[in-house]
Amino acid sequence: MENKPQNPGQNKNVPPRKGDKNAKDAYAINERIRAREVRLVGDNVNTGVYPIQEALKIADELGLDLIEISPNAEPPVCKILDYQKFLYQQKKRQKEQKAKSTKVVVKEIRFGPQTDEHDYNFKLKHAQGFLKEGAKVKAYVFFKGRSILFKEQGEVLLLRFANDLEELGKVEQMPVLEGKRMIIMLSPKKK
Repeated sequence: MENKPQNPGQNKNVPPRKGDKNAKDAYAINERIRAREVRLVGDNVNTGVYPIQEALKIADELGLDLIEISPNAEPPVCKILDYQKFLYQQKKRQKEQKAKSTKVVVKEIRFGPQTDEHDYNFKLKHAQGFLKEGAKVKAYVFFKGRSILFKEQGEVLLLRFANDLEELGKVEQMPVLEGKRMIIMLSPKKK
């Protein structure tokens, strides 16, 4: 069996990562960096452009990894950090971004062209509740068979619906006929 010399910048303490292939391949580290020169940034390093061998030597002396942060920059930007710590910080940052992003919920309310007054009021109360919760409301009149003849009646119904919800939501899309449905979109007003 051949005894291969160990590369100076390779960190022997990095355990193989399980599963997560995307995270492993997302950043080039140590000898996987293919540029001749790199721009070093970081807390414990003098910022500047270094030849790759010198950057690897600095990382090895500190017992850390050289991680390519921005491969498309000229020269590529690298940081000297512990690779596992770097991956942990990236995952943490992604979780925070995911928590901050709000998911838009769309609730649908279906009417017929000749919806009775009681049914209309019942659906109106539901729509008010949805808008108070912060969800968007997609109300539509569904036309079956020959009831498409009453499309004006459906449009009047949807405009009345939007008018009744005026204080809670604003009309995002006016009534539009799409196939056998006439649709109106309402979104909650910002407080």
